[in-house]
Amino acid sequence: MSALLESYAAGRWFRAADDGAPLLDAATGEEVARVSSRGLDVSAMVRHARETGGPALRSLTFHERAALLKALAKHLMAGKEELYALSVRTGATAADTAIDVDGGVGTLFGYASKGVRELPNDTVVLDGGLERLSKGGTFVGQHVYTSRPGVAVQINAFNFPVWGMLEKLAPAFLAGLPSIVKPASQTAYLTELTVRRIIESRILPEGALQLIAGGAGGLLGELTVQDSVAFTGSAHTAGVLRRHPNVLDGGVVLGVEADSLNCSILGPDVRPEDPEFDLFVRGVATEMTVKAGQKCTAIRRVLVPAAAADRVIEALAARLAKVTVGDPRNPGVRMGALASLGQRDEVGKAVEALRANAEVVIGDPRGAAPVDGDPARGAFMTPRVL
Repeated sequence: MSALLESYAAGRWFRAADDGAPLLDAATGEEVARVSSRGLDVSAMVRHARETGGPALRSLTFHERAALLKALAKHLMAGKEELYALSVRTGATAADTAIDVDGGVGTLFGYASKGVRELPNDTVVLDGGLERLSKGGTFVGQHVYTSRPGVAVQINAFNFPVWGMLEKLAPAFLAGLPSIVKPASQTAYLTELTVRRIIESRILPEGALQLIAGGAGGLLGELTVQDSVAFTGSAHTAGVLRRHPNVLDGGVVLGVEADSLNCSILGPDVRPEDPEFDLFVRGVATEMTVKAGQKCTAIRRVLVPAAAADRVIEALAARLAKVTVGDPRNPGVRMGALASLGQRDEVGKAVEALRANAEVVIGDPRGAAPVDGDPARGAFMTPRVL
């Protein structure tokens, strides 16, 4: 049996009492880790964030917080090869991992820079000038921004286990808010390793970052008007969160990044011999294959003039035919597996639903084209266009 992932809660690593659920390698089907949060005291986590993490962060100026973010970015970048080695088990190729790991670290650098350039070396930000409120000027007002005494909860999707966490952690930390991270279980082992290396570094104040490996239990029930939730995932889950009493009536702020509907459009004046035509086709193929299409920014639709449809299909099919799908450990593979067998099944169901009103024009309708790996055990899905 593989190791059980641990949560970092109230200043210590917590291990659930049960065996947990298995998390499988996306390409090989081998067990990578197990996950459970049974017995985790989420109430203690929220208290720890409010009473320990929050005060420690709010005592720092924006520039001091920015300096810690920069130090953390350097620390993670120096040890990124370890993250790369584990990321392959999520089905990610080296190029996919660069987006996740390097992109996440780059976000830390970005917010560190913004903190120094755009914010004062203070704990408050002045909003405009003095407002004269009395005729003689003896009564004036000044609007200011300062940190809320609350907790920033982040609930993340499976596709970017490193970037998804760091892109939410950086602005919350800069704002003086401690974070509680709840990653999607499918790829939580990569998030757990990242958090473990952050905690070991002792760069961030204690209580500024906590981790839930497994279910979040009654976490939202512990939140109040000073707290916020940042969610990335499906529209269905977002709807469940929106209906939580603490969001509806308790003043908890909920930010949602859910199912996107991005597209690429080919202009009617573009001819097949134009460089823009090739640029369009290459862009579509990239969107379909990077992270196996598992990106919130990935396109779902391609809109082209009817007269150009056949030429686009022909050119796109030729380009996709060159893409090797399989185990990302193989350097010749261009597109890895989906994050889990469950995700493969979900995508398969979605394709079948679309086939009721559309025709598969590129790829095997069942996704059964040969792959460099074991399609029976891995979460492989070859590119298809309907």
